[in-house]
Amino acid sequence: MTGPAVSAEGISKRFGATVALDGVDFDVAYGEIHAVVGENGAGKSTLIRILGGVHRPDRGVIRLDGEECHFASPHDAIAAGIVTIPQDPRLVPALSIAENVALGDLPVRRLGPLAMVDRARMRAEAREVLAQLDFDPDPRARVASLGFAERQLVAIAKALRRRCRVFILDEPTAALERREIARLFSVLARMKRQGTAVIYISHQLDEVVAIADRCTVLRDGRVTALAYRGAFAVNDLVGAMTGRPAQEATTAAFPAGEPLLEAQPDGAATVRVREREVVGLAGLLGSGADRMIRGLFGAASEPAIVAVRGDTRRLASPADAIAVGIGMVPGERALGLVMNQSVRDNILLPNLDAFARNGWLDRDASDRLVAEVMELVDIRPRRPELKASALSGGNQQKVILAKWLARRVAVLLLDEPTQGIDVAAKAQIHALIRDVVARGGGALIHSSDLGELARLCDRVLAVRQGRIAATLERPASLDEPELRNAIGG
Repeated sequence: MTGPAVSAEGISKRFGATVALDGVDFDVAYGEIHAVVGENGAGKSTLIRILGGVHRPDRGVIRLDGEECHFASPHDAIAAGIVTIPQDPRLVPALSIAENVALGDLPVRRLGPLAMVDRARMRAEAREVLAQLDFDPDPRARVASLGFAERQLVAIAKALRRRCRVFILDEPTAALERREIARLFSVLARMKRQGTAVIYISHQLDEVVAIADRCTVLRDGRVTALAYRGAFAVNDLVGAMTGRPAQEATTAAFPAGEPLLEAQPDGAATVRVREREVVGLAGLLGSGADRMIRGLFGAASEPAIVAVRGDTRRLASPADAIAVGIGMVPGERALGLVMNQSVRDNILLPNLDAFARNGWLDRDASDRLVAEVMELVDIRPRRPELKASALSGGNQQKVILAKWLARRVAVLLLDEPTQGIDVAAKAQIHALIRDVVARGGGALIHSSDLGELARLCDRVLAVRQGRIAATLERPASLDEPELRNAIGG
């Protein structure tokens, strides 16, 4: 087939006073991978939501195979062969893997006038499509039992089963490890050979350079660059995204002080975070590193026994952890925010005790604090009344950080703190973490980005099968190849 599979011509979209897209032209051809990059809030998500039938443009035309089309809903777009995998997988936790893969297109068998779901065929089809991703779970297992990265693989498998014509992926590798990313790229290469048009949204610019045939850069709702394979590098993309040259992130080391947090989450080795220290947790998918950090926040099935400044405490809930000066930025933003509440309320939620006056909230003092931390962490727009759900992913992450900075927690636990955010927001969050540490606090970070851990941390603990297998110290052994070897990657 010749010509674009789908194209957007002069697309504009406004949400209240915010211009999300301003006259954007975009197209993707069959057998092409076309990447879209930009800072958080640049308009990437709005563009793919319009192509996927979630939003309707205020102006402009969408064409499919050259014919003008209008999608009233995502169902219309899916029926036309456009399938989107969002950043947060839209799955039903209570249903099985097989049921989620087949949802919306269940295989049936007929017994006379009766139609029944063909569960054997449904499970077989799920196994077949999951095998393409080298993922071999029990298709009868409930999605609720899976980790975030595994749920994302199920969502991708669901789209693969639909044999879509246009495949849109929004941050598909944010929670995947190197091996899972390689599997996904292999699948995309096969889909490309088969003539599928792929739209690839990612903040991982090295992935974009490696996989994309073309790349469109958005800034403030407008196209600032369109480049072809071989004609762009990471620094070129950063410059087009931000309007300024790329700057290499630097990490300042501070002299460590007294222990702030000590625990033995694996029952043997000690996790110790000292004043002015950033400690990392590294592990492959399923290693238990993510469960380990959640347990230290009192969010595990069993209480955690920890020493905070030498005082032994039993943390049976997050409230216990917060009470002793521990805050956490979870891997899934929906677990760290009340999405239908305002930015202001989210920031104040763990800080209400500081503003209670005889049973009343000191609104003036609380408003001043909210304004200060929003300015400090650069939350955009500066509108505390906005619902958290209205913000971009990077700004949602900043709101979670802001509430703990407002509380001045001693220890900050972070699970995938820069997952799915742009390079500028990532640099800001790194700077905020180092600022917490510079003021005498400590941070414990779990990240699947080993380069991030190598740049940011003073020490990294390698986790295998729920146990700490090695400790790597700066500067001798703290680099990405050493980390990968330590975790078995």
